[in-house]
Amino acid sequence: MADSKNAGLKDSYLVLYNCLCCVGWSIVLSRGIRTLVVGGDDSLSDRLSNVYASVSDVLIYSQTAALLEILHAAIGLVRSPVVVTAMQVGSRIAALVAIVFAPTAQVQYGAGIMILSWSLVEVPRYAFYMSAIITGDATKKTPFPLFWLRYSLFAVLYPTGIFGELTVFFNAASDSAFGEIFPFAKIIYAYLLPAVYLLGSPFMIMNMIGNRKKSFKKRFAKPPPPPRGLVWPLDDKGGRSSTNVNKAILAASVRGVNPELGDAISNASGWRFKYNKYLKKMVEEQCKSPEAALQVARDGLQKAYELFEYVKPDGSSVSFKEVMSQKWTDDKFHTGYIKGNATPKKNAALEVPYKGDILSGEKLKTQIDKWVSYGTIEDSAGEAMKRCVDNPGWLDLSDKYFVLLGAGSAMGPFLVLMALGANVIAVDLDRAPIWKRLISIARSSSGSITFPLKIPQSDCKDDETLYQNAGCNLFTQTPMIRDWLLDLYPGKGFTVGSYAYLNGALHVQVSLAMDAICRDLSEKRKNTSLAYLCTPTDLHLIPQEAHAASMELYNKFSNKLYCILLSLFSSGKFLRKNAARSPVKDSKNNDYYIVNGISVAQGPNYALAKRLQHWRAVVARHNGKGCIVSSNIAPSTSTVSVIQNKTFAWAYEGMPYFEPYEIFAPETSNAVMSAILLYDINDPTSKGNPKNELNNPNELFKYGGFHGGLWRCAYTVDSIGEASVLIYFGRLAMPYLGIAAALGAAVVAKLTGYV
Repeated sequence: MADSKNAGLKDSYLVLYNCLCCVGWSIVLSRGIRTLVVGGDDSLSDRLSNVYASVSDVLIYSQTAALLEILHAAIGLVRSPVVVTAMQVGSRIAALVAIVFAPTAQVQYGAGIMILSWSLVEVPRYAFYMSAIITGDATKKTPFPLFWLRYSLFAVLYPTGIFGELTVFFNAASDSAFGEIFPFAKIIYAYLLPAVYLLGSPFMIMNMIGNRKKSFKKRFAKPPPPPRGLVWPLDDKGGRSSTNVNKAILAASVRGVNPELGDAISNASGWRFKYNKYLKKMVEEQCKSPEAALQVARDGLQKAYELFEYVKPDGSSVSFKEVMSQKWTDDKFHTGYIKGNATPKKNAALEVPYKGDILSGEKLKTQIDKWVSYGTIEDSAGEAMKRCVDNPGWLDLSDKYFVLLGAGSAMGPFLVLMALGANVIAVDLDRAPIWKRLISIARSSSGSITFPLKIPQSDCKDDETLYQNAGCNLFTQTPMIRDWLLDLYPGKGFTVGSYAYLNGALHVQVSLAMDAICRDLSEKRKNTSLAYLCTPTDLHLIPQEAHAASMELYNKFSNKLYCILLSLFSSGKFLRKNAARSPVKDSKNNDYYIVNGISVAQGPNYALAKRLQHWRAVVARHNGKGCIVSSNIAPSTSTVSVIQNKTFAWAYEGMPYFEPYEIFAPETSNAVMSAILLYDINDPTSKGNPKNELNNPNELFKYGGFHGGLWRCAYTVDSIGEASVLIYFGRLAMPYLGIAAALGAAVVAKLTGYV
């Protein structure tokens, strides 16, 4: 009741704030337009020069009110990031100060362009926000004309506004009266701010283009189909929101070892931007003892099974825990099988594609040593790969069976396993193009592929029929897939890999579906091992040497001018220290070093999906069944799904500036991670083998880290993205940047009378 009342007060305040701002900017716009229209015989330039005088009183109040938006973001009234909001509002305030206190800046045409651009942006913006709060849906329920203006006007008005602001800056810098008031005006307004605009404007505009594309796609998206299979539970409003469930699972995971922390998570607000803080505390609780680590994992998984629902084909729903506790009797899969036509390779050797070359033998070992020496991978990952090089018998997979959940995944080992003659049991969506690709690869290999079919393979009269009937759905057919796999190839040992990936809340669903299959196979089938690819952007225990290397690089990079300036300008948001945490001690005085690789922008659902896999990995390794768990950190990889986001692609290009980062091609990542997997399931000394004791179950993730440099970098991955993009564009434009900046400054200075 109190929460509902507080929400009502918050919305009422925000509606009032946006309404008043909209009115204020509407007055500025109407006065500005009237000045242009009734200017008599004055030239357009003169009319624009008179705009400020006609709007100054209302302009000052309207723009100064925007300072409240920084407060709104800081206290959680809105979901905007505080630093970004402060930078946007701050640039406007800088221009406002210049035009108010510099007489020459007021009476030049650029001032009019700036003011009109601002007001044309702000009137629909505040009206849009007001409508979004009232309707409760910013995407679909706001009037379309208002929606279109909000996400379209920037294409013209941002460039014109920036131009106008620059003319104000240059005129203010040359104004003697302004210089008397602000002694450093010339440095700030003639050099510093124009440089910031030159570098920052393209990113601001590109960000708006991305927001426009995303918002239009969301507005015109088709309504989702009726829920089926594994779904998020219904909330009090009849929706299937992920936030409360996310919090409830994490709270339940820690409540058994720290009730106060569990309550704090349950009562936390602003979860979207604060979840990482509680994840860190959860990992710290796990470090206190092996028993705590296992209890957190078991309790978190148990809560997920209890909360998530399974909607049956008839529309009725039960808990996911209940449906997975029973054998599925409604239907079952047929089994498809294709044996490859290629002759198995004799004396196969580990081969790693890398930068246009194929590395093997001593050449591969030399490259491994370079990666280890530079800090791109951990020594344990390097040793695992070398062991694979030295044991070519491990590469004969003709008698090995691998279950690939998400067989077509870009990061999965399907291609490598097929090339080595493995028996792959492929689970992927029932989409004909997927199966055409997988089966075609299998046919040209020396391995075999087994897959679920809707009809007997003998009834498939041609390949197209086979492709159309192959595959399954991890969401809607979870218990049926589990039962099919339990009965398949009796007596054979399975290595079950979880490789399926989806965006947003769907990632949690697919991770939980895979977990249910992994749980039952590891507990009910002998000689079952599990395989995971851990993301580097997560919380992991790391070797003390990695922590020390990060400290050393921080001392090196923190003295570089570029890093100093970025840290200062971002108020500490950019380039945050990676090795900022002291080690956590357990009751036996063991030290555990933690790296926080979480990227907050990826969101709490991504973090929960990966955490479910972490939890299952440690629980399965300690289930008393002798389950080997290969769960190693994979590097940042330039897969198509990642680099289609231009911001990520640009950041990947600039990240290698920060030692010892390296972004890997998919074929390289597939090969090296497959090699470490083969080491884990073959070498009895692997830390994935439960016979080898660990001080804490979470130390499983400390070994075999092919993290691409994230653990040893000077700065957290979440704080180098923007810096990396700047580096990429700086390098790209280096031959032209100096000339363009000099010519641009000269032209603007000439036009504004600065010289």
